[in-house]
Amino acid sequence: MLRTSDRRTLTRCNPPTGNTSRWQSILNTVSYEQSSLAEANHPSPVHHGWFYRRTVLPILALLRIGATPEQLAWSIAVGLFIGINPLLGSTTVACLAIAGLFRLNVAASQIANHVVYPLQLLLFIPFLRLGTRLFGTAPLPLKPAQIMDAAKHHPLDLIRELWRWEWHALAVWAIVAAVMIPLVALAATPLFRHLLKRVKGRQYPIVPAH
Repeated sequence: MLRTSDRRTLTRCNPPTGNTSRWQSILNTVSYEQSSLAEANHPSPVHHGWFYRRTVLPILALLRIGATPEQLAWSIAVGLFIGINPLLGSTTVACLAIAGLFRLNVAASQIANHVVYPLQLLLFIPFLRLGTRLFGTAPLPLKPAQIMDAAKHHPLDLIRELWRWEWHALAVWAIVAAVMIPLVALAATPLFRHLLKRVKGRQYPIVPAH
């Protein structure tokens, strides 16, 4: 026969059947609160994509260390359009020279320059074709056999033609850049001002990728 104290112990450990759902609800609530507290104390790592790591985070860092929105806007606009010029292999040096001449942010211009590198390759032929149409020169021979034949029989003429095509393409690019750089810079300045406010308010923390 069970003693009175044993009956009380069993009653505490095993709630009545009618209150099972109530006890289960209480246990679920406690479990949820414990899991929420664990997540708050140990937040999951933040994973950033390539574009965010290579462009957004460096720009936010530049804002935090004192770069002005206007300077960043002009630096990035210049970097974008120097990065697509048809003179292959010249973008890094050109960005350094222009940034130094106009006291732009070198890091921001180089970020933009490297981001648009694929576009430089894609736009190379279109710039050459626009140059030949604008200046009325001979069309660009795109067949490898024609280029090889000209290099074999008329190398000097081919060099002169290549330089002429390149110069005309650069002229077209310069016209496009002169129009678009101010437009892009003016459009980007309010965006960087907004980002600066959020950075100062710690709404855009710079979190390293894990």
